[in-house]
Amino acid sequence: MHKNILIVALFLTSFTLQAQTVIGKYAGEFLAIGVGGRALGMGGSFTAIANDVTSGYYNPAGLANLNYPQVSLMHDERFGNLVNYNYAAVAFPYAEKWSFGLSIMRLGVDKIYDTREALVDRNTGKVIYDITLPSARIDPSLIKEVSNQDWAFYFSGAKRHSDKFYYGANVKIIKRNIAEVSAFGIGFDLGALYMPSEDLVLGANLQDATTTFVSWSTGLNELITPTLKVGAAYGVNILGGRLLPAVDFDIRFENRRFASQFNVGPVSLDPHLGVEYNFKNLFAIRGGYNDIKQFTVGAGVKLPKLNIDYSFARFTMSEEDRLPDTHRISLILTLEEARFRR
Repeated sequence: MHKNILIVALFLTSFTLQAQTVIGKYAGEFLAIGVGGRALGMGGSFTAIANDVTSGYYNPAGLANLNYPQVSLMHDERFGNLVNYNYAAVAFPYAEKWSFGLSIMRLGVDKIYDTREALVDRNTGKVIYDITLPSARIDPSLIKEVSNQDWAFYFSGAKRHSDKFYYGANVKIIKRNIAEVSAFGIGFDLGALYMPSEDLVLGANLQDATTTFVSWSTGLNELITPTLKVGAAYGVNILGGRLLPAVDFDIRFENRRFASQFNVGPVSLDPHLGVEYNFKNLFAIRGGYNDIKQFTVGAGVKLPKLNIDYSFARFTMSEEDRLPDTHRISLILTLEEARFRR
């Protein structure tokens, strides 16, 4: 009788876990880190500027700007080398109006020591779980190494609807692993670019447009709510180069009252500000301010078929304490040959 009750209780508990679905505030935060030295040097204000292979991340509509295939790579080490963040992308124009791309991101914390099964009784050598016991000790030979990995794959497409209006979309797949626990998710982004004049560009990107569903192996389901990113950029020719200021706003609906810069009820608003000065398309200097109240700087050099971009950010906890600085270097290779041109 007691055995049957236990089986029923376990069944009901399992069913409850499998049926549990929650709005996961910050569930998709690793997707908000950003990519590309150029955009990150400008504080991430790239929704309207998006015009290269990194558009697959910032605004898929921007891929329609491509006239040649491009490949991009970036490596980012945070907090010393504790967190490794890598990005790779490829995009290419197709026919007269279409462009397609694939972006891959990995955020990982590797070599995490797992001591859950390493606590033993010093007298018997058996594994125990009560660290308060006087006979408890850690057996180094039982310590395992695990990792925390977050993967995202963006499949992008864009079209030139007219000379002034482009639109695009992403299908993104999320794969997460924390030790033996894993999760899988799928979501969609919708983007648009509008150019009312030669110098002014307006952009919008609705991320997780249909609410991204993330299913964990534990039975918990998380929902990543939509984020609307809107931006504008205006270029000015000055001193033999081009000055490009830009502004973005992240509009979220996660009730981030204490983690956002502005909020009205459950709706929060976080700005990104950036500026770039590009001298004759040879080199560029950049500065910005991002959504986590962080100032950024950067620079870029354009070589034949290759762009090298660098950005710098400082994580300050207080006036006395700060985390190690973050340096990001990215490359964009453009197959700028007549046979590859749109």
